[in-house]
Amino acid sequence: MEMIGKWAFIAGLVIAVVAVLGFTHGSVPLILALIGIAVGFLNVGGKETTNFLLAAIGLMLSATAANALFSAIPVVQTYGAPILGNIVALTGAAVLVVSLRTLFLTARS
Repeated sequence: MEMIGKWAFIAGLVIAVVAVLGFTHGSVPLILALIGIAVGFLNVGGKETTNFLLAAIGLMLSATAANALFSAIPVVQTYGAPILGNIVALTGAAVLVVSLRTLFLTARS
């Protein structure tokens, strides 16, 4: 199961980039969110929960600042901002799963 989660994360990153470089479809964020949910269930647990949540919070906060930077550079804005948005969609769904699971486990103990 762990290998499936790793490959799902890699596939999500590839889709996040490829979707911006040529394949545009309105359901890409939904697909990335579904992959993110699978990654959250299959990949993150136990010891890596805290590190994952901390890294994801940092990614999401820096994505906001990066979008402001991207707007100053037209070529980067064209590709960088949508790629980063797709990665945030992938990661955000995984964060939701991991944080809910952590909250339930904490409340139960």
